[in-house]
Amino acid sequence: MTNGGKSTLARRLHQQIPNSCIIAQDTYFKDDSVVPVDCSGFKQYDMLSALHMDKMINDVDLWRKDPEAYMNGQGLNKEMKTLTADKGVFVLIVEGFLIFNYGPLNVLFDKKYFMEIPYDVCKERRSSRVYKPPDPPGYFDGHVWPMYLRNREEMMCMVSDMVFLDGLSPKEELLAAVYEDVCQETEIVEIKIETVGVR
Repeated sequence: MTNGGKSTLARRLHQQIPNSCIIAQDTYFKDDSVVPVDCSGFKQYDMLSALHMDKMINDVDLWRKDPEAYMNGQGLNKEMKTLTADKGVFVLIVEGFLIFNYGPLNVLFDKKYFMEIPYDVCKERRSSRVYKPPDPPGYFDGHVWPMYLRNREEMMCMVSDMVFLDGLSPKEELLAAVYEDVCQETEIVEIKIETVGVR
C-alpha cells in the first residue's frame, strides 16, 4: 500500500548506513499506455504485471554480484565508508508496495520489514498526494484498497520471517529499531521494506 512511510524510512536508513543504496519498485512501472484497465475503468497499477519486475530483479542481481561497482555505476556513495570493521559490508534497501508478492525477490533477502497503517490513515494520505495520472473518483475504495487486501492475503502465504512495523510510530523510533537490527549484521545485508495498510 502506498503512503505508509516506506520511502521515508528507506531514505533515512540510506542516510544512516554507509555503503548502502536503494532500489525502489516505483521506478519500474511500465508505460501508462500498457497498464491494463479493469471492468470499472480503473488502471491496474497494483499488479505485478504493471511493473518491469524483470528489470528490477536484474538490478538486484547486479548489486549482488558487485555492490561497489553497481553503486559507482549509478553515481551513488562516492565517499565509501564502512558500517563495521569489515570493509566488505554493503547494504541494499529494496522498497516497494508489491515486492513481497514477487517470489524471485523473497529468497534473496536477509531482513524483511512490513509497515502497517490503518485504512482511514492510508486513504487520507493517498487523497492528499498528487499522482500522474491523477486518481479518478472512487479509485481508492474501488481498486487500491481491494487490491491491497488481495495482495496481502497472497503475500502472507508466500513470506515468512517478516518483522511488522507500526507505520504510525514516530519516524525516529522506526528508524532506530530498523537501524539497530541492520547494524547487528556482520556480512552483506539485503533489506526489503514494504508499506501496507490494514483495516
